[in-house]
Amino acid sequence: MAVKIVRQPKKIALIGAPSSAAAFSAGSEKAPAALRAAGIGEKLQAIGYEVTDYGDCAPRLFADDEEHKRARNLAEIVAGLNDLKTRAEIAVKSGALVLVLGGDCAQVIGLLTGVRRYYKHVNLLWFDRDADLNTPASTPSGRIDGMVVAHIIGRGAPELVRFWSDAPLVREPDVTLFGLERLDPPEQEFLAKSPMRHMDAADILLRGAAKAAHDALIQVHADAREFVLHLDIDVIAQENFPAVNVPGSGGLGLDDVRTALVEFAKHKNLLGLDVAQYNPDKDPDGSGAGKLVDLLVEALSARLEALTAPPADSSASSAEVSSSETTA
Repeated sequence: MAVKIVRQPKKIALIGAPSSAAAFSAGSEKAPAALRAAGIGEKLQAIGYEVTDYGDCAPRLFADDEEHKRARNLAEIVAGLNDLKTRAEIAVKSGALVLVLGGDCAQVIGLLTGVRRYYKHVNLLWFDRDADLNTPASTPSGRIDGMVVAHIIGRGAPELVRFWSDAPLVREPDVTLFGLERLDPPEQEFLAKSPMRHMDAADILLRGAAKAAHDALIQVHADAREFVLHLDIDVIAQENFPAVNVPGSGGLGLDDVRTALVEFAKHKNLLGLDVAQYNPDKDPDGSGAGKLVDLLVEALSARLEALTAPPADSSASSAEVSSSETTA
């Protein structure tokens, strides 16, 4: 669609995607409400953003769905994505940065589809412990949360592959996986042959989170192409953040994730961010929600500062040079 979108660096569009239909257990459908209760909207306003809240999509709930063991709950997942896509399209058109509070990982398909309505090409930075490259043919669980990237690049259940009519939603060379620590054998085999770029958690720790994030932005061609960022909270080691569906020890600590997220958020070509897998059922005192809100606010505060900083005063520098030359 030929629509001129004027980016608005001081605006954030907030959307809730309360879904656990694609997940490995119930609870993540409660995440948007918990993050709102922890003050995400008010805190973003307090640091200087104009926040437009597009509300929550209808809840889509976890179920075993034993009738479809290779791709569970597809009907519920697709219904949720249709709801999110509509809100995301409106939010993207406004020029604001779109922040989707999930929910399961599949919700990023709705955000990407909303972005693709207006941007012919978009890249994906996948910040996650898992590659999510299984398909209904290779899955050990049947849970779509383990197959999201595969469907984004056009492999898997037709209901999701064709959710965006012009498959793939994102081309393989335009996806960068960041933070990997868990891979199933079929995923390893596919990734070894794919043009998709990836960076393991161990490599990030070796390089340092800031340098690794900078390198990932180069890999995803962020200076030349708009991109969407997916953040799965289970990329954080369970010692720092246990309130997720599938926690894991090792990997990246909270400080590493914070450092990388700040670098990603500061980039002007970031169009949208979705946050997935926080499970309030595993966070009885709400401390995880507070920690996650603080993480997001810190990163988005750095973004606001980076995008609204006044340009350097070149005239002052020229005056200093001229004065120096005169004195010489």
